[in-house]
Amino acid sequence: MDDARTGWRHMNSAPKDGSRILVTVRDSEQGPAQVDVAHWARADQFGMEGWRSADSHPGQIIGYAEPELKCWMPLPQAGASPRPSPWEEGEELFGSGI
Repeated sequence: MDDARTGWRHMNSAPKDGSRILVTVRDSEQGPAQVDVAHWARADQFGMEGWRSADSHPGQIIGYAEPELKCWMPLPQAGASPRPSPWEEGEELFGSGI
């Protein structure tokens, strides 16, 4: 199910095949909610199996815990509109009012 307005989807439906996706990272003490590019990675020398990002911070691999990620969407096609805004608390998500 995706929100017709934003395209954001539940994380439990995100592909775990290593393909890159956009994710909304929840706001925290470190800063406001943001959009990042992430992929599911198997356990290796960089850490345990889980969501990782290396695209937004060159030279740095970031591992995300499942609770840090709110929702996901496929990467837009090349030349598409700019990166979407992160999903904001208070916005209706998936028609459920979460």
